[in-house]
Amino acid sequence: MQIEELLKSLSIKEKLYQMFILGFSGKSVSGGNLNIQTAIKSGLAGVILFSENIESYEQTAKLTKTLQKAAAIPLFISIDQEGGMIERTNNIKNKINYLTPRDLGLTQNPDSARSQAEVLSDELKFMGVNMNFAPVIDVNTNPNNPIIGPRSFGSKPGTVIEFAKPFYQALMRNSIIPVIKHFPGHGATGEDSHLIMPVLGLSFEELENIHIRPFAHAIKDGINAVMISHVHYEAFDREPVPASLSENVINSYLRKKLGFNGLVISDDMVMCGVKNYCNTFEACMQGINAGVDLFIYRDLSDETLNIIDKLCDAVVNSEISEDRIDDSVKKILLCKQQYNFWNPDMPDSGFNPGKLQAKIDEIATILK
Repeated sequence: MQIEELLKSLSIKEKLYQMFILGFSGKSVSGGNLNIQTAIKSGLAGVILFSENIESYEQTAKLTKTLQKAAAIPLFISIDQEGGMIERTNNIKNKINYLTPRDLGLTQNPDSARSQAEVLSDELKFMGVNMNFAPVIDVNTNPNNPIIGPRSFGSKPGTVIEFAKPFYQALMRNSIIPVIKHFPGHGATGEDSHLIMPVLGLSFEELENIHIRPFAHAIKDGINAVMISHVHYEAFDREPVPASLSENVINSYLRKKLGFNGLVISDDMVMCGVKNYCNTFEACMQGINAGVDLFIYRDLSDETLNIIDKLCDAVVNSEISEDRIDDSVKKILLCKQQYNFWNPDMPDSGFNPGKLQAKIDEIATILK
């Protein structure tokens, strides 16, 4: 696949659609989710699956195959499958039940993170998922944190680094893109960014020495994708702006200081941490200029499709540089190429949730 030629062949609209990952309703492609079908035909980068989309392993595999067949460019089929507190497979009767990242950290054996991620990879590959918004590599320094807590491997950067690395490396070996989150660190917050834009007044030194350290290590390990939080960091910006829209956080620090050349992905853009800051179109405009490559929208409404149309107009009217859009789309296409999206690995035909659960149960015995 010649990425440069593919990029040149895309219209502005197709390029803009390549910068979005969208959620939808339903467990199959039907008349009830026409918007996602329209978006895929328009060049959508990918979809995100939630519990409402997942009833069984077999149904999900059928759904993702149908979605991929409709796409001219292979889709990111993404999910938040962290283990424990966040598992989107909770409606599956014979689902695999994972340990929380915190429990993995408590095993004091980093190989437990690798073992769990290997099982997780088998599960995701069978369902046709190729991108996982995990692991959470926030350092949970606030014991009263309402949103991170057991989703983190621990309260010390060394522990998080030690357990995150085998986890994301296992996903990468299995051709699943791990997306580390939530840069530059959500572990010290006292508020939930789904409900409000948290404000962190930590010094730059504390952020860098504790919360950013796991991200810096992962970047050196060749991680391909980073999710940005909807938290305001006073060390980066005096004015209240979420990191997801901050040029100081993304372009100046993540790109230039840490040398990250992969995909920068927003947290869900319907969260109040960004939605209450400015309107959705302005948020996307600001995010693109700050360096965001992919925007996640959980709810694919007519309004979301309208935002993409307005962004197309903004490029045509030179309010957004087409070169800036090309930069993101090229990164997206190169990532899809690196992970063999045009020639994906076939899932194991012997997928057996019961046997895989036994492997997780074996890890859990260390805690008893």
